[in-house]
Amino acid sequence: MPNSAMRSTFERIVINQFTPLHCAQARDMLGWSVEHLSELSKVSVPAIQRFEASGPIRDVTRLALAYCLEAEGLVFFPGFAPGRGGNIRGTTPDPIGREDFALIE
Repeated sequence: MPNSAMRSTFERIVINQFTPLHCAQARDMLGWSVEHLSELSKVSVPAIQRFEASGPIRDVTRLALAYCLEAEGLVFFPGFAPGRGGNIRGTTPDPIGREDFALIE
């Protein structure tokens, strides 16, 4: 499978399964404030708050949040609270190489 197709597949998975509740639960597990997540993910505080309130955000913004939290060893599955992934450092591709990276909210 070509790298771009693989990246696209992983991105679609994350976009469809990383939920607002996952984001809030992950922050709680890590003891992070919205401001701390904002600093690490480069996503604005209002965008994180909007996402956690189930409001709309851009796909690249959701990927940036998931990437940041997965880099801490968390994994996300639909219908379950985030868990520790052991040796897994996450599968979400770093959004920095995306054409729409500059659009992170």
